[in-house]
Amino acid sequence: MKVIKHSEQVLKTALISKNTQLVKLYENLESREKCLLNEAFQPDSVLFRPITLHSESDWISSHPEPTQDFEQFYNDPYRSRPTSRKSAIYVQPIGSFGDTKVSTEDYMKWLKDYCEAFYYGLSVKILEPVPVSHTGCAFRVNEYTCNLQIHAEDLLKYLKKKKPEDAFCIVGITMIDLYPRASWNFVFGLASLTEGMGIFSFARYDSDFYSASYKGRLKSVKKLPSADYSVFDGYYTPAINSMLLLRSCKALLRWMDEDGSGMDAEFRNEAKMGLLKPVEAFKECREWVLKCLDVLQK
Repeated sequence: MKVIKHSEQVLKTALISKNTQLVKLYENLESREKCLLNEAFQPDSVLFRPITLHSESDWISSHPEPTQDFEQFYNDPYRSRPTSRKSAIYVQPIGSFGDTKVSTEDYMKWLKDYCEAFYYGLSVKILEPVPVSHTGCAFRVNEYTCNLQIHAEDLLKYLKKKKPEDAFCIVGITMIDLYPRASWNFVFGLASLTEGMGIFSFARYDSDFYSASYKGRLKSVKKLPSADYSVFDGYYTPAINSMLLLRSCKALLRWMDEDGSGMDAEFRNEAKMGLLKPVEAFKECREWVLKCLDVLQK
């Protein structure tokens, strides 16, 4: 096990720029915003906490990348930037969401409000949900977990056709598990940085997904007819409780942040985002919220 921890001096070197444009932006911030940013340099800050690498197979260990300071990020010509003509985030629900306790409409409203609070200044628009059959995507039964899966790359092609002219990005979300190609077991999501679109699944954020009693497992595993989408009729949708909702909100933000970051990658998968074990990320999210509230109350 290895722990990566940066000193105050290293953080200041990476985050503080003498670029006149960036200095001007910082000077125009409110005092409370500056207070929050200054938390980054505190030893006990939740903004840049130590990263624990549990094994050599962790993404950082197995996929070394060059460092990037804030000025390099800001000047990256491939970084996506909202404009007056492209200032809306579109969310396309695919398949069923919710249950008798929480309706699809309520769930989508929570996701919308969460995204708008995080991406301040951008509007978030929820498109009408569509059944899997409308996308024309391929699908299969996972031979190991025995649950239904839909083809992520096919869904990206569908989203590309539906992307509105004023969209900064379009995000497809589903409660059905995903796979990107036949040789892969699964993927949490897939995104195109150049096209400004992504498809992400919340299926594996259900606490019961990996249990033997998971209700989404099919009793018999067999090859399904490629054009018969009736298998999705009445397919299991997990109850949306507070934990699943928090995990969905957190994951959606992180995926959209990667989609618009301009980082050099063909696509993002679950390992890059650390989503295989998301619990720690959600604990961190709660600490972020508490810290923001503390700053605002000062």
